Amino acid sequence: MTEELKVGRHRIRITHEDRVVFPEAGLTKLPYVRDRPLALQAFPGGIEGEGFFMKAVPKYFPDWIKRATVPKKGGTITHALANDAATLVYLAGQNVVTVHTWLSRADKPHQPDRLTLDFDPSGGGFDEVRAAARAAGDRLRDLGLTPFAMTTGSRGVHVVCPLRRGPAFSEVHSCARALAELMVEDDPEHLTLEWHKTERGKRIYVDVNRIAYAQHAVAPYAVRPRPIAPVAVPLHWEELSDSKLRPDGWTVKTVGERLEAADPWEGMRRHARALPKKV
Repeated sequence: MTEELKVGRHRIRITHEDRVVFPEAGLTKLPYVRDRPLALQAFPGGIEGEGFFMKAVPKYFPDWIKRATVPKKGGTITHALANDAATLVYLAGQNVVTVHTWLSRADKPHQPDRLTLDFDPSGGGFDEVRAAARAAGDRLRDLGLTPFAMTTGSRGVHVVCPLRRGPAFSEVHSCARALAELMVEDDPEHLTLEWHKTERGKRIYVDVNRIAYAQHAVAPYAVRPRPIAPVAVPLHWEELSDSKLRPDGWTVKTVGERLEAADPWEGMRRHARALPKKV
């Protein structure tokens, strides 16, 4: 069955619009993203089936979807850009469940404008993740940066600082790595930089490896490929002190009321600061 939707100036054919992507939630295809080179996680048969990432824009994508061609080893690659509602609807029709974005913008792909720390639990409680994120926020403020937080819709928390563009990924990564090393040194019982999961125990992995060219992170308000369709949700900083907070506490069915309120990340770019020269 095929349905045609009119979104803005475009008409978009949606096939199998009644296909249930999230079997326990009873939901059809729903993405959310904007304005960066995209890595698109698609599930043609729903999340119980095999998924895959689309990075290069397929040839069959319509011409009106904006694109960005960026360097890669040995040549170039062209990514989709979701700059309008019609693109989001089209991606949903291509079974895209989760949208991941670069930490840089398409016009200056080698210059990140976000420093991201991912606090990924290894079996411990979420209270410890919240505490680690708050501690990171204190350190980042001491460095002159402005931290923002987001539950990932999966297991952890991202702490994100907007940056003035200029430094390369290597410089931003070195800064984040130095900060993470200090955090682990001060709290080795709860935090680790150990890449191998078997070596982490129940410690929280402080992941700074997303800060690299062509790497990506889950987008704010993106849906995750889990049965109840949890959503990655930007937070007001004080929410990290709420013992009821959960990393997957909002779903596609429940996030609507939150979206009616002010976005906690609204105006984020106005808080962009220069990368600290020393941690």
